[in-house]
Amino acid sequence: MIQDIAPHRMDNQYRPGAAPHKDSPILIFTGSRVENVLAHVSEGHMRFPLCGEMPEGVAYTYLFSIDETGYFMGTVSEGAANRLPGDLQEIRLRDLRPHYYLGEENRHLIFAAYTAMQLAGWYRDNRYCGTCAHMTAPSKTERALVCPGCGRTIYPRILPAVIIGVMDGDRILMTKYAGRGIPFYALVAGFNEVGETLEETVAREVMEEVGLKVKNIRYYKSQPWGIVDDLLAGFYCDVDGSTQITLDTNELKEAVWVDRKDVEGQPQDLSLTNEMMIVFREGREPVGYLYRDDLGVSRNADRNELT
Repeated sequence: MIQDIAPHRMDNQYRPGAAPHKDSPILIFTGSRVENVLAHVSEGHMRFPLCGEMPEGVAYTYLFSIDETGYFMGTVSEGAANRLPGDLQEIRLRDLRPHYYLGEENRHLIFAAYTAMQLAGWYRDNRYCGTCAHMTAPSKTERALVCPGCGRTIYPRILPAVIIGVMDGDRILMTKYAGRGIPFYALVAGFNEVGETLEETVAREVMEEVGLKVKNIRYYKSQPWGIVDDLLAGFYCDVDGSTQITLDTNELKEAVWVDRKDVEGQPQDLSLTNEMMIVFREGREPVGYLYRDDLGVSRNADRNELT
């Protein structure tokens, strides 16, 4: 998955006062929704510009480290914009998956870009306090923005969502989203609502999108998905009763039961959705999931096959 960057390791501990040196990678985002990042691309390799390449007029914000290398967000002043390195390419973040995937040696850079985009959007959206409209300032002790006017503390936003493998014996429910030009299949998915457990989100989303009841809801694995501020939680469950699909055409354009042997993965192995489909296809044992019994109490499950 996108966060599986071994042998590299990300350290997202906040380091107040950290400053870049000449070899520090700088992530510069463009577009009204910080949807693009600037990078050097040559012969299948990608790298972010370094601090030593930057002109005067760029402000730096520490983001995280990968291995021993600190990554910084660059905020470019109007006067410095036309003095950036001329060979930088503007890459749309969504095109890093799958259209601009440049190989295994760049996997950690893709995860870095997605994570940095999430932080960049948070900094942009919270320059002013939503309570009193005062300009905010970075906290000196933690990853937060503080309003000096009313004292409000603002933390990075994380949106919980679920990916759901609905199973019927040797079949799994596969879907295609409505209104998107994505040709390959995915799984039922949706955002957690206020006052709702993740297990309740699973049951609700399956009912809303395909009209099915489910049981034996069990947790599989999670994934950060910074491009839309998500933390994805993967669950498998079994259909409960009728397998007749009632499609919500506002959300999906297709939903079909697919035999285990016929499941096809997605073009890249970056997503939790893809991994869950492949795990089902291969009949592999999921790692560390939980069953949730009828009383709503989660308990460790025997590590059985998905079926």
